[in-house]
Parts: sequence; structure tokens; C-alpha cells
Amino acid sequence: MTLLVTGGAGFIGSNFVLDWLAGTDEPVVNLDVLTYAGNRQNLAAVDGDARHIFVHGDIGDFALVSKLLAEHQPRAVLHFAAESHVDRSIHGPEDFIQTNIVGTFRLLEAVRAYHGQLPETAQNAFRFLHVSTDEVYGSLGSDDPAFSESSRYAPNSPYAASKAASDHLVRAYRHTYGLPVLTSNCSNNYGPYQFPEKLIPLVIHHALAGRALPVYGDGLQVRDWLYVGDHCAALRRMLDAGRIGETYNVGGCNEKTNLEVVRTLCTLLDELRPRADGQSYAMQIDFVADRPGHDRRYAIDAGKLERELGWRPAESFETGIRRTVRWYLDHPDWVEQVTSGAYREWVGRHYGAAA
Repeated sequence: MTLLVTGGAGFIGSNFVLDWLAGTDEPVVNLDVLTYAGNRQNLAAVDGDARHIFVHGDIGDFALVSKLLAEHQPRAVLHFAAESHVDRSIHGPEDFIQTNIVGTFRLLEAVRAYHGQLPETAQNAFRFLHVSTDEVYGSLGSDDPAFSESSRYAPNSPYAASKAASDHLVRAYRHTYGLPVLTSNCSNNYGPYQFPEKLIPLVIHHALAGRALPVYGDGLQVRDWLYVGDHCAALRRMLDAGRIGETYNVGGCNEKTNLEVVRTLCTLLDELRPRADGQSYAMQIDFVADRPGHDRRYAIDAGKLERELGWRPAESFETGIRRTVRWYLDHPDWVEQVTSGAYREWVGRHYGAAA
């Protein structure tokens, strides 16, 4: 009994691997190409653990993925690997097309071949769980109902479009080839090990460094915030009891404007790590030009996941954001490494120039 996890050194993937190994003895084969956002340090707690098998490689490498499947015979594949930052997709969309679409296609092809040769009992037990995003649904108006699993796809960024395409591929492999797939579409995650390009860790990092806290436009864009540990719990339930071929939306039930999130972070930092001059970190807030095509509101209706699988988020935004701020304050060495370039230099030395 083994899991194959793709992108398991990234933010959500590494949290899932750590969470999984803390609660079960089932081994994990962790395949990650270690881009700037994939970090072996995220997995330091399981270094030397025989249950964790790390493989440096690309989901687009059909031969490698096929070899891992044949060697380890996993009962499930959890597909986290993706380029995921909207701003980066606007400035350089090609990486998103290659990883999120072409990479997912090649992964699916390898899994399809593997699944096809399994004995019938193992075929029936196998699952491919594809982890996606609420951004595939586009943008909501202030009074629109939250996204449900039946919401139409209307992606508005190259990132969202690439994830929408990967969702469609996964669906097609179920209907065409009978691959036993599940898809999750989650809202904005936050928590430990998130690379400081995303809003919450970026604000914490900039605040402590005395830098401006950039807020796009008027800051009133609304997102539903999901603590990463709650997301991991939802994925475990989907893997255990989700219906084959189904999509489940995963949300935190915490709609907040970006400006509200930034001000909450400033208040927490004022309490936990006050500025030397006694002033609030809120004075560092800086409104900047909005990004192109910025979606106004996302909101998730996770009722299906609750009704069918009994999942609800354990963390409120108030408890989850406090835990998150404390984690970043307690791990300055991790932040320093991922923001200084030292980690990329280590990857180059350890894995070669191709890394």
C-alpha cells in the first residue's frame, strides 16, 4: 500500500505528505521537479524516514513516471504538481501550459497504462486524485451565489485556463478510458511552507523587513481562505470515500477582502512582533496598480463535501491566520533561505545544472 504524490515538496503537497505520514504508516513516493516553489526543507521532518521516498523528477517525464508506478505499485496518485501563481502566469504563461496541461497529460498517460495492467481488484481500488483550484470558475459579483460543482468554467488568467484544461483532461480520461479519477477545486490556501510570493507570506515577510505592503487596486477583491491543514483533511476524505468521477469543492467558509487580510496580519504582527518605533505595520500598506484581469470575487460552496463525506473546516480564519503568523515568526531561517536564492543554489549543486 503506497501513495504516489506529485509536487510533494511544494506548499500544499508538502503539508499533505507531512500530515499523511504523521497519521499512517503507508509509504509515500514523492515526485517533485523542485522549481523555485518546491523545497526539500519543507520535508525536513521526514528526512531519513523510510516511509518517504523522494524522487527528483518531472511529471512530464513519461518514462520516469512509468518506472515509479511499476516499481512501487501505488494504490493512488495525488496530483498536486502545478505552476500556481497568477502574476507569474501573466508575465510568462508558457511554463503554465507545459506543466499544468502537457505535464498532466503525460502523467495521465503513464497512469492509464499502469492502471490498465493491474489485476481487477487493484484496478477497482485505484484512485487518481487531481487537485485543482476555484479559479477555473472565473469571477463572481458581490451578490452572486458561491461556486458549486456545477458552476460553468470561465477562467480569466493563463494560470486558471491551464488548470481548467487539466481538469478537462482528467474528466476525459474517466469517460474515455475508465480511469477512476476524483477532482478537487479548492479556494485560496494559506499556512506553513507557502512561498512568499502569495499574499499572506509576502505581507509577513515585507512587514518584518520594513518594506511596503503592496495591495492591488482598492484591495476589495474577495477570496475564500482555506487553512492548508483543513484542505489536507478534505483530500484524505476524498481519497477514502469520494465517488469516482466526482468533483468536490473545498472551501474555508471565510470570505475576506484582500485589504481585510492585510490589516488582520498587521494587527497580529503589532501584537506578536511589534515595530521598534511602536507604530502599526498598517502604515506600510501601499496601494498599487491593479493587475490585468484581476477577478473580483471567489467563493466556494463546499456543501457537497460536507453532505457526502462529512468534512467541514476545523479552523476559522481567526485561528488559522494566528497559527500561520506564529509559524512564520518561528521559522525565520526557512523564510531567509527561500527568499535569498540559497535554496536554488543548493538544488543546482545537489541535482546538477538541469535542476
